[in-house]
Amino acid sequence: MSPTPRNPSRLLAEWGSAVRAADIPDRIRHVAKACVIDTVGVALAGAGTPVAGLARQFAARNVAAGRSEIWGTPARLAAMGAAACNATAAHALDFDDNCYAGFVHGSAVIVPAAIAIAQETGATGAELLTAITIGAECEYAVGAAAGQDLYDKGWWTTGLLGPIGAGVAAGHLLRLDARQMRACIGLAVAGAGGSKSCFATDAKALLAGEASAAGLRAALLAASGASGPDEPFTHRNGFAALHTDGAFDSAAFADLGRSWRLETPGIDIKKFPICLSSHAAVDVVADIIAREGLAADEVVSVLCDVPPVVVANLAYAAPATPREAQFSMEFAIAATLCFGAPGVEQLRDEVLADPALRAMMARVRMVSGPMWDATRRRDAPEGASVALSLRDGRTFAGYQTHARGTAVNPLPPAQLRAKFLRCAEPTLGKPAAQRLLQALDDLDAEVPVRDLLNAALTGAQTRMPAE
Repeated sequence: MSPTPRNPSRLLAEWGSAVRAADIPDRIRHVAKACVIDTVGVALAGAGTPVAGLARQFAARNVAAGRSEIWGTPARLAAMGAAACNATAAHALDFDDNCYAGFVHGSAVIVPAAIAIAQETGATGAELLTAITIGAECEYAVGAAAGQDLYDKGWWTTGLLGPIGAGVAAGHLLRLDARQMRACIGLAVAGAGGSKSCFATDAKALLAGEASAAGLRAALLAASGASGPDEPFTHRNGFAALHTDGAFDSAAFADLGRSWRLETPGIDIKKFPICLSSHAAVDVVADIIAREGLAADEVVSVLCDVPPVVVANLAYAAPATPREAQFSMEFAIAATLCFGAPGVEQLRDEVLADPALRAMMARVRMVSGPMWDATRRRDAPEGASVALSLRDGRTFAGYQTHARGTAVNPLPPAQLRAKFLRCAEPTLGKPAAQRLLQALDDLDAEVPVRDLLNAALTGAQTRMPAE
């Protein structure tokens, strides 16, 4: 590990405030646009969940009206309220993207904050994509510097690192100079937190909303002249001392603007609205079933051998609620066998209570065996080796290092578009969802985001439940 620089927050602030659109390669802007499309889509799907409704109710009582849209509804609020509502919705179904630089859900926190302030300030789509790219790169650089131990210790990195990405993205749109951006980062880091005890509860989505709003708040305070700790990472009471036992790898900052974490390790876009830790095993089971033409009632047992982090994340062998089901390998595999895939439509109490599904979950077992040495954990961080046994004595096995949709095993663009429409159409209706997708496809343009999104939704009928 290289020596920690004296002022890593200064490096982030100087880079984050100075980058311009022309400095970002087109291929990286394309990745950022895909993150926006996916995030808006999953937020529209999540907008109908009870936890998203709670976030909107709270914001309506406590946040002033403004220019920023609450996605999937006709309401508008001041930017911080909109960021909190939309980020909660974006994470409500655990359908949003991941990045292994920090083991973090980045876009669900960064994109809502950036869009909210862009709509308030009149920023263009091109400016928005630049800001989102910069915020993501800064957040993922910190995640890489901290290393995976941060997540393994029990910190929920989305809550802990998210305000950095949201703050830098918002700060760029507010045109913070390097001094102000450093204050923004200091405020974001000093006030951030989050533990994985939030998993399978409303707190997880709500804290994603809070992280988005907190980053935006840090940027607005810095723009107003507030100061923050000059060096929140390496201060004796700072981030590294408190969270990583002093470890903080300066090499993570060396290539800002020359290499891009949106590209490497890249962004993992989910096929299913459940924890990514289960996706590789789901892919293996689905492949075996399709290849062999098997029926669910032929299966007597499924053994999933997975890395330790997967076992830690998927803690609910017999989930009692849809939220617990999202963190259950047993549910993920049983839903694949019974329904073809674990989808939004399976995340309902009545489906979870289905005796056939419960019986199938009892046939699934998850272990972490000796195969998962340090090298294999590095090469397949959420991989799976699966053995499936049938009533007639036959067995089938498969191994997958990375689920489909992850950066090293990406989905084709047509599947990403199909996912967006599948998420957006129930809320917006088909015509409006298609218009919005086209508008987001055309996002990297000198057109105000406020006008671009409004035009896309003209004539859309909101189908949200009453608040």
